[in-house]
Amino acid sequence: MTLALNTPLTLRGLTLRNRLIMAPMQQYKGTPEAIAGDHHVEHYSQRAKHVGLVILESTAISANGRLWENDIGIYTDQHVESLKRITDAIHEHHTPVFIQLSHGGRKSAPEVTTRLIAPSAIAYDEHYGTPEALSLAGIEHIIEEYRLAARRSLNAGFDGIEIHAAHGFLIHQFLSPLSNTRLDAYGGTSLNRVRFLREVLLAIRTEVGTDYPVIIRISATDYYEGGLTPVDWIQMLKPLESELDAIHVSTGGNIPVQPSDIYDAYQLPHAAAIKQHFNIPIIAVGKIYTRSLANRILEDHLADAIAIGRPLLDDPDYAEHLLISGQGRNVPPAKFSNN
Repeated sequence: MTLALNTPLTLRGLTLRNRLIMAPMQQYKGTPEAIAGDHHVEHYSQRAKHVGLVILESTAISANGRLWENDIGIYTDQHVESLKRITDAIHEHHTPVFIQLSHGGRKSAPEVTTRLIAPSAIAYDEHYGTPEALSLAGIEHIIEEYRLAARRSLNAGFDGIEIHAAHGFLIHQFLSPLSNTRLDAYGGTSLNRVRFLREVLLAIRTEVGTDYPVIIRISATDYYEGGLTPVDWIQMLKPLESELDAIHVSTGGNIPVQPSDIYDAYQLPHAAAIKQHFNIPIIAVGKIYTRSLANRILEDHLADAIAIGRPLLDDPDYAEHLLISGQGRNVPPAKFSNN
């Protein structure tokens, strides 16, 4: 079968009308209480018309895990109503929407974080400061916060969940030996370092059941010797494959190191390497801005879907240009982003 952007894609029973995904991109418009507003409703509604799937911006599962002081959250029942307004607006375009659940760990916003935590007491940089190493009770508490966030995601009308395990945030911190030097059951070997992710995933599954799509966003490489590589991710995620419905492959963010060059589809080799070992869809992201490039990636089975972010921020109709007229518009080079 020849694949193209307009080919439908099924994620655990949910069929997307095409393989173009709106990637999660922060809006920095949340209230001090992390509540979404009119901006979010209008922003996502305008961009949901043609894509196959919208993935909402990173949404905090804990008051102490917000990535920015003006992001949005889902850590209380009071957050549900505003998020339901967003999902309703997106559904008016017959487009499904996933929520990206996150906890910043040692990269939680200093402005709104009262207790900085991480798997180990290793600072990301001076801006964030040195975190407190989580106790076993603290780990259990955060897993419970993920479970409750999954329940609220259902109540808010989301069609699926993306677990944010990329860009140096808490789950990524547990997975990488650069940020996890624990000596207990959550550190050391890759089997131990993936334990936190596995328990978060299973907690989410207890709320959403077996028929609900759950995907994961990862950083395939830490861009540093001794850090994570696609081989590590394959070893850690393969035992979890039956619980996951897609892998969204990004890179970097766990240490203050950027890729040496950012070019068209610069993250694709990592996605392609991972795809060879999985039967679930692989989502490629990173400067894939024309239909010819996207279709070539799909035709060559290097990935199963394409996510775009910045072009949709600049132009709400970018997906229409890509899917219907054939080419997107020119997009200025972007700096490496941890969104």
